[in-house]
Amino acid sequence: MTASARLALPFLSAGQAQKEFYHNEALQSLDIIVAAAVEDGPIDAPPASPVVGACYLISSTPTDAWAANPLALAGYSSGGWRFVAPTEGLTAYVKSQGLRACFRAGAWELGLLRGSSVVIGDQQVVGGRAAAIPSATGGTVVDTEARAAIDLVLGALRQHGLIES
Repeated sequence: MTASARLALPFLSAGQAQKEFYHNEALQSLDIIVAAAVEDGPIDAPPASPVVGACYLISSTPTDAWAANPLALAGYSSGGWRFVAPTEGLTAYVKSQGLRACFRAGAWELGLLRGSSVVIGDQQVVGGRAAAIPSATGGTVVDTEARAAIDLVLGALRQHGLIES
């Protein structure tokens, strides 16, 4: 085995010449991946004047110097572009949008937060979506103000996706 299984970081071998080259290559890849923060993305083409240390998420249809590296993380170094193929679950902060990107099912998802519940102070405040609640109707005594208030509450719950429409 000449590289790590997940990130393809090059291994050193006994008697290997220029070990520093392989070690530095691995460090360059780690610099792109660990606590990943990218300038922008996913985008198709590299910027015209990249800055050393800048990283980007590449789209599924890249062009120019990125053409052979769809969906990769691209980091610009003093030696040019370096590419790291994403693995399932890899996340990066997209600075230009203030969002998290996660590589899932072969694509970059931006701004999505996945989970089964939200817990604050040991108290679950949001769980899975509940079934629809019907709007208030009928009855022999109709309180229009109460019905209007209930409809506003139901509308807000529906708008936030907490109950079905």
